[in-house]
Amino acid sequence: MLKKIANFITGLVAIEHIGILILEVFYWDHPVGRKIFNMTPEVSNLSATLAANQGIYNGFLAAGLIWGLVADRRDVKIFFLSCVVIAGIAGAITAKPSILFTQAMPAFIGLILWLINKKNN
Repeated sequence: MLKKIANFITGLVAIEHIGILILEVFYWDHPVGRKIFNMTPEVSNLSATLAANQGIYNGFLAAGLIWGLVADRRDVKIFFLSCVVIAGIAGAITAKPSILFTQAMPAFIGLILWLINKKNN
């Protein structure tokens, strides 16, 4: 049962990062992205290239989590959840404090569940 919950949380974190990829790559310099990230058109236009780069990194995090889920690799899930936690902490410090709760916390919960579930079955 613990493994199912851990996989569910890991899947949610992966889906979240796919959403972030889509927002940052395709909707950053768009009214949707501006509203979500509270930006003016000038700011979104000037930072669109950087945001797309960030989005690609979020896509790699999602891909790693999906790889861990598909391959049923506990070690891969732990690694990528750890990466998300660290990125979330960095984002909370440098960009927006709420990132700690929206990105780092779900990954941290998943990470704890995988660390508690010592066996991969």
